[in-house]
Amino acid sequence: MKRFSFKNIQIFGLFRHFTIVAGILFLLLVGLSFTTLPYWGYHWLGTSLSEIKSEPETIILLGGSGMPSESNLIRTWFAANAASDFLKSQVLVVMPGEPSDPTSTPARIFAELKLRGVDSVRIVFEPKGTNTRSQALECSRILSPNRPVLLVTSPENMRRSILSFRKAGFIRVYALPAFENAAEADFSFIDDELGKSPAVVPDVGKSTGLRYQFWNHMKYEILIARELVALAYYRLRGWI
Repeated sequence: MKRFSFKNIQIFGLFRHFTIVAGILFLLLVGLSFTTLPYWGYHWLGTSLSEIKSEPETIILLGGSGMPSESNLIRTWFAANAASDFLKSQVLVVMPGEPSDPTSTPARIFAELKLRGVDSVRIVFEPKGTNTRSQALECSRILSPNRPVLLVTSPENMRRSILSFRKAGFIRVYALPAFENAAEADFSFIDDELGKSPAVVPDVGKSTGLRYQFWNHMKYEILIARELVALAYYRLRGWI
């Protein structure tokens, strides 16, 4: 039987320490999911730099995923509402793709904006930017830096977007984070009214925090972690 080499023992020790640290981190994240801290962290990313001090001349809809998708639909909804509030503003759709292709994501966003009452003559496109940095640079090439703009994007991406547009030269950058709204209905229920279950299975009908809030907070933690890494990378690259 071969003996483990010193190198193998070192690798095993490193793996053991990594497993312990990962386990502690996982338990910490699970514990935090039962608190409101993940929500407030997510809320901070969306609102820490968000304000509207004057009427924007351009509403910049920063595209997310495809169309339809949760991110693009909710951003389009907020952009359309902003367009109805600021009737003199232009709506700039920043999304890679070919606007002339009716099956493309930019074209579908255009159709959704029209469906929600935005006049087509107000809608223009910036189809080249592929990340927040390049989107800010492309917008700076077609818009005056003194022009007040209103960014519409997901809450977790808002802080980085504002800082990126400021770095690209924009002076008056306002923001409208596309937060989703929670349903006002009470989703609790009485388990036994829906059928009997084995005694070992706990009732969860009244535990909406466990059924919904816990999992939403886990999702927020992932979004926050990803965005903090992105902010650090942008800072190191000098993009914000």
